[in-house]
Amino acid sequence: MLENTSRTELATLGEFGLIEHLVSFFENKQTATLKGVGDDAAVLKYAEKCILVSTDMLLEGVHFDLSFQPLKHLGYKAVAVNVSDICAMNGTAKQITVSIGISSKFSLEAVEEIYAGIKAACDFYEIDLIGGDTCASKQGLVLSLTVIGDTDEKNIVYRSGAKEGDLLCVSGDLGGAYVGLQLLEREKKVFLENPNIQPDLEGNDYIVGRQLKPEARKDIIEIFKKINLKPTSMIDISDGLSSEIFHICSKSEVGMTIYEEKIPIDPTTSMMALEFNLDPNTTALNGGEDYELLFTIDQKDYNKIKNDPDISVIGHCVSRSEGIHIISRNETKHALKAQGWKAF
Repeated sequence: MLENTSRTELATLGEFGLIEHLVSFFENKQTATLKGVGDDAAVLKYAEKCILVSTDMLLEGVHFDLSFQPLKHLGYKAVAVNVSDICAMNGTAKQITVSIGISSKFSLEAVEEIYAGIKAACDFYEIDLIGGDTCASKQGLVLSLTVIGDTDEKNIVYRSGAKEGDLLCVSGDLGGAYVGLQLLEREKKVFLENPNIQPDLEGNDYIVGRQLKPEARKDIIEIFKKINLKPTSMIDISDGLSSEIFHICSKSEVGMTIYEEKIPIDPTTSMMALEFNLDPNTTALNGGEDYELLFTIDQKDYNKIKNDPDISVIGHCVSRSEGIHIISRNETKHALKAQGWKAF
């Protein structure tokens, strides 16, 4: 038998293309599996509740740099980004498992710092640590977390529910995590060139915090319950606003028009972006790691959110045939491109 010598580079598929390719060989066999791969979390139905399950892996040198990422913040962030996936399904996180790969360079005290951060996040989000695994790693620190949440089936929000005419909304502000990372990497470079120069982060606590210790928007989900609002679709912003818009449009089979002037950006983010000769809107569209919630609502629900300072309407759904566009400040229409985080 001749050996198959063909080779396909992973970059030709990208992260989500790779996932779709690999899982295309599988089919769900259990009636309890309402939703498998393809959203922010899997959905399993048992009795009166639906169980939500999501997993994220963080790799040293890929997702974090220990030269400026405090270990306690890393532990906290690992939990928060997982909880964010449950929020994106309109659910509540309840339990978490933590698997860690560590090398001999880490002391017990260092590992305790990571778990102190994990505990702080578990306390804040009111979730239980219920298990995990520990093993040796030769490639650097690895953190893999699985979060379990629940909600009633009628409350679940998928990426696939947006319809023509719906309003596109986003929580908080965008771009801060990306420019915070640029600042940290700049100060790291300066320090490596001259260890006598201390990092200058004064006045930039907000954007640095957005990168090192993000928060899942559990509060937004609580607001939805309070005002009796169920989004028609939702996703969390991990890879960048533009990429997440494309995910919603793909799953919902709609087009989208967004407005540049409506994108919420904190003044600190704007100033730092300009310092790096970056367009603030570009950092918001393509930066990623903001972990805000991007969601669509029916137009009839606009009055429920119009006075909330933490929710911005940035666009609306159009027919799929109209495509995905952004209207610039000078009212010029441009095709939106998904240029966020690429895994391969």
